[in-house]
Amino acid sequence: MPWNPDLYHKFQSERSAPFYDLLALVEARANLEVVDLGCGTGELTRQLADRLPNSRVTGLDSSPQMLDKAASFTTPGLVFQPGDQSTLTGKWDLIFSNAALQWSENHAELIPYLFDKLNPGGQIAVQVPSNHNHISHQIYRETAEEDMFKFILQGFQRYSPVLTIDNYARILFDCGAERIVVFEKIYPHVLENADAVVDWLSGTALVPYFERLGNYKDEFVKSIREKMRAAMPDSPVFYPFRRILFSARKPR
Repeated sequence: MPWNPDLYHKFQSERSAPFYDLLALVEARANLEVVDLGCGTGELTRQLADRLPNSRVTGLDSSPQMLDKAASFTTPGLVFQPGDQSTLTGKWDLIFSNAALQWSENHAELIPYLFDKLNPGGQIAVQVPSNHNHISHQIYRETAEEDMFKFILQGFQRYSPVLTIDNYARILFDCGAERIVVFEKIYPHVLENADAVVDWLSGTALVPYFERLGNYKDEFVKSIREKMRAAMPDSPVFYPFRRILFSARKPR
């Protein structure tokens, strides 16, 4: 998907907050083989690497635009490379992913697949947004169902593959994981107005729609803005963003 790093970074502080909660779940050890799935523009991967002394960290992402930005954070122990997180290969002591696995389907199969790529004693630590039932997401899906956009999109809809916390806990248990931690947390963001919420979505959830809409992208966004202004008329807007974090270890 054609990601726009500058638009994504418009809300950098808000998007970074869950990273630090996820980082707190990581057991800091030395000499690890680490992969950051969906490393994006790399600055947070650099912070992860700085916390793990003498470790070899690989930032993996499918977006050339994001990797171009990430290149400046390369160090002798930190490299960035293109790749598909859902087909990860190799063996790792830490599989880390902050706000990226929601772009891969079928988590009931994906999580066991990734867990299998851990070395004995290895850790998986993941954060995914679980805000897909918020009114803002309902509005863009409803807009995609309008006759004109449905025709242009050829009926495309992108539904989140994110599961419930109960499901993630059960999947990890069935994998034989130890030290399972799974929780959901709301991050209270205060944005300027409804337009700012649409700008937020434009940097993430709307990207798959944009690449299919071509010249009709602006009309799509305009329609969403009008609905969002009616649904969220306050200024500033309280935008409660729900996220799931989980961590587990593979037995030695």
